[in-house]
Amino acid sequence: MSKPSKTAKVSMPANFDWPLAYEAENLIRERLDAFLKMNSFAAQLAARMHAETGTDFFEWVDHLVLSPDDETALVQTGFIHDPTAETPRGEAVLEHPRATLPRVLLRKAKQSPSVVAIKPEFVADFVAALDLAIEPEGLPRSRYRRVVIAEENGARLEAVERRAYRGFVPAPLKRGETEAIAKAKELFAIRPRREVEEAEGCRAATRTLNQVLKMVGRDVACHLFFEVEREYWERRNRAARLQKFRQDQLGLGWGNHDHHTFRCSREHFADLIQFLDKLGFQKRERFYAGAEAGWGAQVSEQPVTGIVIFADVDLTPEETAIDFSVKRLPPSTKLGTVGLWVGLHGESFLAAGMHHLEARFDFNSVRDQLQEQGVNTMNPFSDFAFLRQAFTEGERWAVNPKRAERLAASGLITREQCDQFIRGGTIGSHLENLQRHGGFKGFNQKAVSAIISATDPRKQAAMHRAAA
Repeated sequence: MSKPSKTAKVSMPANFDWPLAYEAENLIRERLDAFLKMNSFAAQLAARMHAETGTDFFEWVDHLVLSPDDETALVQTGFIHDPTAETPRGEAVLEHPRATLPRVLLRKAKQSPSVVAIKPEFVADFVAALDLAIEPEGLPRSRYRRVVIAEENGARLEAVERRAYRGFVPAPLKRGETEAIAKAKELFAIRPRREVEEAEGCRAATRTLNQVLKMVGRDVACHLFFEVEREYWERRNRAARLQKFRQDQLGLGWGNHDHHTFRCSREHFADLIQFLDKLGFQKRERFYAGAEAGWGAQVSEQPVTGIVIFADVDLTPEETAIDFSVKRLPPSTKLGTVGLWVGLHGESFLAAGMHHLEARFDFNSVRDQLQEQGVNTMNPFSDFAFLRQAFTEGERWAVNPKRAERLAASGLITREQCDQFIRGGTIGSHLENLQRHGGFKGFNQKAVSAIISATDPRKQAAMHRAAA
C-alpha cells in the first residue's frame, strides 16, 4: 500500500477580527459578470443554480484566471500571493487570506477572465447531471480533477474537484492509493456511534483515525471524515435531503458548504477538539458567551481542505477566562441548551451527528423555494448586510427514554419535562441558510446566542404544550 503524501504546510491568519472586504468582492463579481456575458452556457447555468437550488453562482466559484494586468487592483483590495500552490505553467496565484473569496490565477490571454472554474462536490456527477459526456482530467479520488465544460468568445467554464489539495495540477494515484481511500472512508462510516458508551465511542473514533492516518495521511483523512459526517447528518434531516436532492439535480453536491456545527457535552468537548487537532484543524476565534447565554464555542479551520468547524459546549460565567478547548470541564449541576441537547440525543461526534450544516445560498431564494416544498424557515438570527443566517424548522427526533430518565434522575430536568420529551420527542437537527457578503468570514456572537436560546428543548416543550 502506498505511503501517504506529505501534508501541506498552510497556516491560518493569527487575527480573527475578520474585516469586510467589499472592494475585493466587488472586483471579483465584476469580473464574473463580464465572464457570464461572454459565455452563454455559464450564464444559463448560473440562472438554473438560482432558480433550481437557491444558490448564487459566485458561491460555486473555485478560482478565476485573470490577466496579469489585474494584479495591481487585486493587491490593492487585499489579495496576496500564495507561493504554496502548484500551477501548470508556474502562474502566480493570489488569495484573500481574510475573506471568503475565490482565488485567482494570473495568465496572459485575449480575455480576462479567460477561465472561471466552479467547484461541484464531484465533477463526474456534475458532467452526468448536465449530460455532457466529457471525460474529466485526473483519476477518480485523486487530488485534483478538472473538466472543460464550455468555451465561448475566449471565455472557458471549467469544473474542478479537490481532495485535500490547494494546487491546480492533477497527479496520478500511487499504487494502492485508490483502495486506501475507499477503505479509509469505509472505516469512518462504520465506526461505533450509537450502541456504545460515549467515552468508549470517543476512544474508538480515535483508534479509527489513527488507522486512517497511516493509510491516507492527515488532509485526505479530514476530507473523507466530513464526507461521512455530512452523509450521516443527511439521513437524519429531511430539509438536508431535499436541498441536497435539488443541488444534485445539477450535479453540485455540497460544494457550497460553509461550516459544520457539533454540539458537545462538557465531558467530551476536549475529546472532539483533540480529534480535530489530529485532522490538522487550527483554532480560530473562541467565543466566551458563558455570562450572557451559558455557552461557549471553538471555531476551527483545516487550512488545506478549507473545512470549518463550529463546536458548541455549555459554559458557566466563571469559565469565560479559561481555554475550554484544552482544559477538561467538570460536570455541571445544570444543563444549558447545548448540554440538554446532548443529554437527550447524544454527542454530535457520535450518535446524534451534526446539529446542522450551514451552506451558502441566496438567502431569500432558498427560503422561498424550500417553503414551496413544505420546509419552513425560522426567523433569521443574523440579519446584516454582510451576514444573514436562519435555520430551517428543526427535524423532530424521538428521545431515547433511558436518556431522558437518566437526566431526570440526576435532577437535571423535571419529571414533567422528562415525560414531555419521551412523548413528543424534541428538535434534533437543522439545515442552515447562510448568505455572506463583503467576503465576511466570521460569526456574530449575539446572533448565535439568540438562536441557541431559541432552540432550547425546554422552550420547545413549553410551546408544544401551549399549542396543545
